[in-house]
Amino acid sequence: MKRFTLIFAALFLAITLIPVAQVAAYRGEFIINNMAEPETLDPHLISGVPEHQIYMAISEGLMTYDPKTADPIPGLAESWKITNDGKTYTFKLRKTTWSDGVAITADTVVKSWLRMLDPKTAAPYAWFPSMFLAGAEDFNQGKAGADAVKIKALDDYTFQMELVGPLPYVLGALPHYSFAIVPLHVIEKHDSAWTNVENFVCNGPFKLETWEPQNKLTVVPNEKYWDKKAVTLKRIVFYSNDDQNTCFQMYENGESDWNRDIPIDQIRSVEFRDDFKVGPYLGTYYYTVQNEVPPFNDVRVRKALAMSINREELVKKISKAGEIATGAMVPKMAGYTAIDGNVSDLDKAKKLLADAGFPGGKGFPKFKILYNTNENHKKIAEYIQQEWSEGLGIDVELMNQEWKTYLATRRAGDFQVARAGWIGDYQDPNTFLDMFISGAAMNGGKYNSAEYDKLVRKAATMAAGNTRMDTLRKAEEIFIAQDQGVIPIYHYVTKNLIDTEKWGGWYVNTMDYHPMKHIYLK
Repeated sequence: MKRFTLIFAALFLAITLIPVAQVAAYRGEFIINNMAEPETLDPHLISGVPEHQIYMAISEGLMTYDPKTADPIPGLAESWKITNDGKTYTFKLRKTTWSDGVAITADTVVKSWLRMLDPKTAAPYAWFPSMFLAGAEDFNQGKAGADAVKIKALDDYTFQMELVGPLPYVLGALPHYSFAIVPLHVIEKHDSAWTNVENFVCNGPFKLETWEPQNKLTVVPNEKYWDKKAVTLKRIVFYSNDDQNTCFQMYENGESDWNRDIPIDQIRSVEFRDDFKVGPYLGTYYYTVQNEVPPFNDVRVRKALAMSINREELVKKISKAGEIATGAMVPKMAGYTAIDGNVSDLDKAKKLLADAGFPGGKGFPKFKILYNTNENHKKIAEYIQQEWSEGLGIDVELMNQEWKTYLATRRAGDFQVARAGWIGDYQDPNTFLDMFISGAAMNGGKYNSAEYDKLVRKAATMAAGNTRMDTLRKAEEIFIAQDQGVIPIYHYVTKNLIDTEKWGGWYVNTMDYHPMKHIYLK
């Protein structure tokens, strides 16, 4: 008996010494530090990275993402045909259902997309499909009825869409949540309460299990998913926490399996570790400025602010992970040469500010830099605050808001200067430019240029090739070099902590997209 007790005690001690995440792994759980509390689970109302990661687990559009390359691969659509002019796509859909067993048909796709575009939905990303689908913009802006949108169900499992132009990047955009398919039969019954756990219905590889606001959200395999055999994880836990240091310590303590961002102060401690995954990221960190509000409505002021930031020093001493200092909005990518923009030049910045009527910053009104709660954003804001104070003689305050409030403030345009970041929705320069068309919902700084609008819209009608890329580059030169519509600071790199010796199916890619369906315990 004594021997049995000693053996039991030894086993108990061994188990209790196993890190939490490792124990979870034996249960088939995968634990993610997913940054902020999700704003919503309604795909038509989301607009951020934390929400997108959850979306990829519980929802699937016509297309989804290749886990290695982030290129588009078949999702709900199993095949498609394209007309010779590149403007009409006809998709054959899989015969599958929602998690409650109700069939998903081509009519479901049509009605879902119309809900997204309906002005009554007030979807923050409605401008996105409006840039693709013929007739969508007029419907979204209330200039025409839903029948103007050129999408239709040819039969139960054949869906067709007509585009505004050949748009060579359209398949890469279709996995995005603005093209989400939603359970209209549930929405009609429960209205906005359809995203409550007890009502939630989805079509992705996982389904919602629990949601504890400000703490965590869990999902489990969806037994109705068409490719359920490919799903091996038993549960995914998404922790919501704005505090990067807390998230980092959770990972270090074995309490999570994947940490999606690293505190600036910890970069040097992890940069040579095998579980630190860093790579190029198709994204730009920038400051958006209210173009219509004095004194920022003066292009000389906007250029002075942009040119007084020493970006090279910022990425070397503050962000520290290999970010690329830039004066351009669009990163270099295949077929597109990045512009220079207005690079750091303090002497020229001072002259511009003086020409605008504020020599040495005299008379310049105090203003605030808005950023969402995050230690890295704070450090960057403090650096820029100091640059503008010491270099230009202007007085700046900092204001942080938690994620949901920050998003609402940005959308309302209730700021003077705000931190922003943009990750490409697909791998084409257009994804960094179309949201700044006059009146676009994501154009919170109210940039307005008829010439810019014309060029971006023209590019949408052009076939792939150098001429189209030249048109987009001319548009960016106007937007940034001429008008300084926003202030680009650096191009991102991906910064993740995950042990890929333990977890398979997770790959570094330029979009930092990691579909949960493919992740498995080795």
